[in-house]
Amino acid sequence: MAGKIYSFRHSLLTKVILTVSLTLFACISVWSYFNTHFQKRTIMENMVDGAVSLSDTIRLATHYAMLHNSRDDIRHITRNVGRQRDVERIRVYDKSGTIQFSSHSTEEGQTTNIKAEACDVCHKTEPPNIRVPLDERTRIFTATSGSRMLGVLTPIYNEPTCSGPPCHFHPPDKEVLGALDVVISLQDMDENLRSFEMHSFAIAAFAFLFTTYLVLIFVVRFVREPIRKLIDGTRLIARGERIPMEDVDEADEMGQLVTAINRMGREIREQQDELNRQRDEYQNLFENVPCQITVQDRNFRLIQYNREFEERFAPAPGDFCYHAYKNRDSKCENCPVEGTFRDGLPRYSEECGLNKDGSPAHWIVHTQPIRNDRGEVVAAMEMCLDITPRKLLEEKLEESERKYHAIFNQIPNPVFVLDDATLDILDCNQSVEPVYGYTCNEIKGTSFLDLFTGGDLEEIKKTLRRGGTINRTGHIAKSGQHILVDVMVAASEYSDRKVLLAITRDMTKRLATEQQLIQASKMATLGEMSTGVAHELNQPLSVLRTISGFFMRKLRNKEPIDEQTFIQMAQGVDENVERAAKIIEHMREFGYKSDLKLEKVHINQVIEKAFSIFDQQFKVRNIDVVWDLGENLPPILAEPNRLEQVVINLLINARDAVEERREKEPDHPGPDQVLLSTIYEKGKVTITVEDTGSGFPSAISGKLFEPFFTTKEVGKGTGLGLSISYGIVKDYRGDIRAERGDSGGARFVIAFSAADKDSDVPDWS
Repeated sequence: MAGKIYSFRHSLLTKVILTVSLTLFACISVWSYFNTHFQKRTIMENMVDGAVSLSDTIRLATHYAMLHNSRDDIRHITRNVGRQRDVERIRVYDKSGTIQFSSHSTEEGQTTNIKAEACDVCHKTEPPNIRVPLDERTRIFTATSGSRMLGVLTPIYNEPTCSGPPCHFHPPDKEVLGALDVVISLQDMDENLRSFEMHSFAIAAFAFLFTTYLVLIFVVRFVREPIRKLIDGTRLIARGERIPMEDVDEADEMGQLVTAINRMGREIREQQDELNRQRDEYQNLFENVPCQITVQDRNFRLIQYNREFEERFAPAPGDFCYHAYKNRDSKCENCPVEGTFRDGLPRYSEECGLNKDGSPAHWIVHTQPIRNDRGEVVAAMEMCLDITPRKLLEEKLEESERKYHAIFNQIPNPVFVLDDATLDILDCNQSVEPVYGYTCNEIKGTSFLDLFTGGDLEEIKKTLRRGGTINRTGHIAKSGQHILVDVMVAASEYSDRKVLLAITRDMTKRLATEQQLIQASKMATLGEMSTGVAHELNQPLSVLRTISGFFMRKLRNKEPIDEQTFIQMAQGVDENVERAAKIIEHMREFGYKSDLKLEKVHINQVIEKAFSIFDQQFKVRNIDVVWDLGENLPPILAEPNRLEQVVINLLINARDAVEERREKEPDHPGPDQVLLSTIYEKGKVTITVEDTGSGFPSAISGKLFEPFFTTKEVGKGTGLGLSISYGIVKDYRGDIRAERGDSGGARFVIAFSAADKDSDVPDWS
């Protein structure tokens, strides 16, 4: 009996029928409940609407009789309507609660309690409510007979016809004259609802039982019986027998499932054969795998091993692993197999020893536990992979890394390894400390941008990340000293991550040397300008001598000097003294040592100021100067004194080139000219200095700006003018190039970016 109960409880048929029945019962119950609830609500709403319509009909029917105070007509209307089947009672109240008219004649003239159920709707507040919603004027109550009643109270308002003609009975300030109370019996409606509920329950019960019966027949016929056949078939498969197919309908899913299980039985037998074949194949792979594999028991005795192990170590039957591997008499101190037996986890290690021939050997050991069906570790598999070539290569690599690390530290320039994303300093060489004062540990982890002083950091970030060069930028050392460096950046890899290599070169001493060289060049230029300066000073001195001679002659002869002549002579003295002072001041300013403090400079003013020194020299040498200076040129960022030196160097070269052509080609028909022009195009201010001299061979165009390179005769040039001019132009972020002019002479073109009118002047020092 207990077995049958257990079989019934765990039967698929019981589970399916119970699940379907409960689901169907819940659905039908919910449907019946909401359907009955909806019908009740709908019928009740219809009854209320009917009662309200009836009340409005009575009120309208009695309106005319009330205007003419025809009480008999009102009484007949009330009683006739009250005879209808469902109408229980009709009453007309005045404001004091007296029943003026009723469908029951015995109630007329009776006075009800003003707080009674019907009247309390309006009189529950003081003063009484004038306008009351329909839901508050509607009430359901149980009569003494036990039947439910529906009452609707309708106020009778004082309309204009009631206070005016033809009535004139009620004063205009009285809003409510009384109330009409209609009571309707709900007995028939309640009986109909009870009948509807019983029919709904009957239909629901029939649908539940009938559907459950159909599901039961379906499950028994199409599920339980085929499943039983499937269970019998699987038992046959377990014994390796064939499933009988004669009583299976293969057209339906169950028949197809039985066929599939039978096919599965055949495939299982085929797969068993395949497994046997694969076992032999895997055994063959185990024997021939190119690494040493052993299986060991808890005493580290070799249970099984492959051919590779046997050929390499030649173990004796029943040998121990430590003796076979390393010719030891006891196990290794850190034995991975022992760890695997202890906690059942795989182990990795790296071992070394000697081959049979005495050569060094290295291998990686990987152990794996072998468990029985109860999960107990009964053996351990040890696989050894020979890494002797890789180990030797690693040793060479370590040696190479030590060598290159030594080279890295011995680079004379500071080298920083920067994070590609954050620009933080990951590493640096030992040359950083002599230049910046920081040790490698002190500066690691800080931002490379912290070393910069001034400049646009966002632009510096972009330049560093795309890899480039930043010339003569300001850095700050640990001591607070400001230094000028060139920064060269290149992408690289460091510890398997993308980095930037930043190499800085301290330019502070070099720039000081360059400044001294520039100053020496200025002095040499002043020497070359001495003839022109002497001529420039000779003119005002001659004027002063003439005026002084005039005054001396007048004074010796004791001749009077009229006032007008004296004033003119004095003005002449003042003007020529001022002219000489300006020449001397210009020479003094030009001779000053410049720094790299930038300002907005108008290039035309620099050219005119530089040429003023050579004006007389060009006139004396009969060299014409052609001017073509652009108007309203925007300023550039430069230092006027150094920029003037560039223009002077180019004017000296142009002057010498024209004179050199005269000496070499005295019959040359062309004009002796120097062309000076400026122009503003595409955001660039361009200066062009072109001469009609003999020019230069195209083969040496790349060497013109090299230090100490000159095309002049020995003793006539130092070879520093163009080199210094090139450095000055580059300091101001400009470009300078030399090319052959249209007349065959040399043409030098200098281009600077125009300065933004609203931008601040950067400090590149």
